[in-house]
Amino acid sequence: MHIDVIDLREFYARPLGAVVRRLIALRVRSRWRNLSGMSVFGLGYATPYLTAFRGEALRLGALAPAAQGVMTWPDDGPMQTALVDETGLPLPDSSVDRMLVVHSLETCEASRAMLRDLWRVMAPGGRLLVIVPNRRSIWSRLDTTPFGYGRPYSRGQLARLLRDALFTPVDWIHALHMPPFSWPVLLRWSTAWERLGAVLWPAFSGVIIVEATKQVYAAAPDRGLKKARGRLQPVPAGAVAARAVSGTAKRRLARRSGSA
Repeated sequence: MHIDVIDLREFYARPLGAVVRRLIALRVRSRWRNLSGMSVFGLGYATPYLTAFRGEALRLGALAPAAQGVMTWPDDGPMQTALVDETGLPLPDSSVDRMLVVHSLETCEASRAMLRDLWRVMAPGGRLLVIVPNRRSIWSRLDTTPFGYGRPYSRGQLARLLRDALFTPVDWIHALHMPPFSWPVLLRWSTAWERLGAVLWPAFSGVIIVEATKQVYAAAPDRGLKKARGRLQPVPAGAVAARAVSGTAKRRLARRSGSA
């Protein structure tokens, strides 16, 4: 179940939320240094992190799941947010160069369908950046922050989910090594805590950030398998899948060969 957009806004307005935004934004920017001329979107509650790309990306938009709700963004200029069905995004095929997914995957009830639709809209060579709560962290066990809701992931679980949706993970980042408390000493020394945690307890970070690329394959049925198995055989885009020859057709071909 998605967190209401009002609760998300209130969290990021608090001192702890401001620290979270700064620490994660640094990680996002370290992966996406130059987005000039690119089409960039965020799915979930991505506006705290998309603001840095205003005036840089050619096209910029925030897509909010209908169950979460949406708020006007930015405060000045034309609105760049939209309420969407996360499994059927209102975007053309292969139209997005960069997609940031935050506060979305862990609360989506149809995560595989969502990722497959993200695959559809991503351009070949595009990059998907997914931020999810870390299954091992204390952040995922406390509901005082948005990262304590939904399903947390381990690195292995997230990798399998992405590969099933025809994405290839290419880089892994851990962030939020500090405890999820609003203690003044933690907030004041958040950068030091982040550096210390990255060395001493990297596997217990609050969130896992993975960057993935789109595998340019079209899914075509493997007709040699029983329909009950429902498996698909990937075929390179632009290729034509060979059609299976039925038993009846084989017998007809054999009779023709014999008569010839």
